[in-house]
Amino acid sequence: MAVKFFGQFLVEQGIVSRDALVNAIELQDQKNLKLGEMAVSMGYITQAEIERAHNAQMSKDMKLGDMLVEMGFLTLTQLNDVITRQKNTHLYIGEALVQVGAISSENLQQHLADFKADQAMYVSDGIELPTGIANSNIWEMTADLTYKMITRVLDLQFRPGKCVRSEVIAPNFMMAAMDFSGDLEARYLISVSEGLQQSIAKAILREESVDDEPSEVLEDTVMEFVNVVCGNVAAKASQMGVILNINPPVTIHPPESGLPVPEGHTALSFPIHIGDGDQMEMILLIKN
Repeated sequence: MAVKFFGQFLVEQGIVSRDALVNAIELQDQKNLKLGEMAVSMGYITQAEIERAHNAQMSKDMKLGDMLVEMGFLTLTQLNDVITRQKNTHLYIGEALVQVGAISSENLQQHLADFKADQAMYVSDGIELPTGIANSNIWEMTADLTYKMITRVLDLQFRPGKCVRSEVIAPNFMMAAMDFSGDLEARYLISVSEGLQQSIAKAILREESVDDEPSEVLEDTVMEFVNVVCGNVAAKASQMGVILNINPPVTIHPPESGLPVPEGHTALSFPIHIGDGDQMEMILLIKN
């Protein structure tokens, strides 16, 4: 057993073919407009205004719709109209599979029940740290902002796993790290597979393909994502009365054996499940 998405579960159970799942996902992509896309389609806003709001999100913890209202690009009434239309037209993957003829509507609910039972042990209700972690409110906020920025900046769908203590930091294709100092000392790390590195680069560079980009540029985009997250963490911590200074990010290429946790530190691992073959993890090395 492992963390899966519904479509992946159905393929592994032999209920639908991989080609049928791809067709259903393509149908979803056609039907499910993002908030900005929906606002453009309704004639409320321009693509240039969306880009300006996305740039502003890099340094402020705010949903896109709220940012568009704050910047004066949408009225609150228009935002509510867009959200309502999004909800009314949203196509879930199960419904998409029915529409492409991969499963029947009669069997959909049973498949969903089987999937929920299979994944019950992996479901994370909110952010919950292991017991005995000092300053847990700061580290919970750090995880929360990481998840928000994965959605807002990287535009990736994911499922957060349960936070666990780690004795060794698991290996991956690369890591980007930033050190916190001040009232608290810790190292923030994002660990990514090669496929995730490319996804991050596409989002940061706003390019459809990054195949021709040198490895240094790809690594820089992961560091930039860490910079965005940690900048927001430091700002939020200040509002909570905690001073966190941030240092320039660095890249790490861990050995196959992983990285040992330094003496006098607690390592918290936050698995972030993206999809087939893609691995992402947020790690906090907290000085005791």
